Amino acid sequence: MVCCPRAVHLGYAALELAFDSKSIRTICESEAQAKFELGASVAEVLKHRLADMRAARSPMDLVIGRPRICADGLHMVIDLCDNHRIVFKANHPNNPKTATDELDWSKVSRIKILRIETDNG
Repeated sequence: MVCCPRAVHLGYAALELAFDSKSIRTICESEAQAKFELGASVAEVLKHRLADMRAARSPMDLVIGRPRICADGLHMVIDLCDNHRIVFKANHPNNPKTATDELDWSKVSRIKILRIETDNG
């Protein structure tokens, strides 16, 4: 598990990140690869968004990047820049649910980054 030292210091578990593929893991963990595939400005913002995610308790703690739940209720999106965004989903063996059987994003502490997508071409 990748952990944020600040989160441990504050006494709560940081959001645990997983990756849908080796290629998305490489982009998220290698600044050089992110710059090569996404460009310098997107790579820089990605680095900051990932740090924000690692410091959060749940995706609902995120404020930067216009985080939002997708229409299906099962995915969230966070904007980077230059029309790029991170798409992720909850990644618990049994995802937390509300009383109405919807995904309870406020109790999600494990996510899987699925992709970085763009509106361009």
